[in-house]
Amino acid sequence: MSTFLCESPINIHPFSNGTEEAFAFMVPDFKVGDVATLCGDRAHLLAYVQTVQHILNQGSPIIFIDGGNSFSPYAIAEIVRKHGFDPKEVLKMVYVSRAFTAHQLSSLVMEKLEPFAEEIEANFVLVSDIASLFFHRDLPDSEARGLFLSICMKLSRLATKKQFMVLITYRPKNTRRRLYFEAALFGRSDIIVEASARGMALRFALKRHPRIGSFYATVLPRHSLMDYVGV
Repeated sequence: MSTFLCESPINIHPFSNGTEEAFAFMVPDFKVGDVATLCGDRAHLLAYVQTVQHILNQGSPIIFIDGGNSFSPYAIAEIVRKHGFDPKEVLKMVYVSRAFTAHQLSSLVMEKLEPFAEEIEANFVLVSDIASLFFHRDLPDSEARGLFLSICMKLSRLATKKQFMVLITYRPKNTRRRLYFEAALFGRSDIIVEASARGMALRFALKRHPRIGSFYATVLPRHSLMDYVGV
């Protein structure tokens, strides 16, 4: 794993009203031992905010396993900068590894994640686009399902037995594998959040949480969270 591999372009806009509102829309009461899955077209945005909060509050590194070529240092840097901190210092604490095949992602999670986390003393892992590589047609159904289930089980064990905080982003595709993937993933998620754009607003839905009741916020001001990226 490395601290930086390559950049993904993102359209950053300046904030119109600070960052307090943005940081209000994070995964609530997210603790060690939890697996949280973020769904929807704004899941990555929410994951960046959560990542920055963890680094600034805990001062500990995070591991970003990129399954969809979605890592954006620009987005993280902008959030950090608006909080008055040095983006370079924070980005040094983000260890990124990209996977380009389902087998590479499986290897990262199953074999390399735990020893590397122990080496750098990290207990926060973000797996972005966890299912993206498993939707590929060149991967047989049975193999895709087996690998994906193994990954979900491994992440769940890391959370419960090693006291990790596991954050996952998931973007579904309309294929027959979707139902199986969601059963495997959601069945091992303690927290499920959906964040999606609705015109000029954000729809935030807490669908599952072991300590908080579900709630929906269907109309949020654009300047609160959506100013992080162009829509």
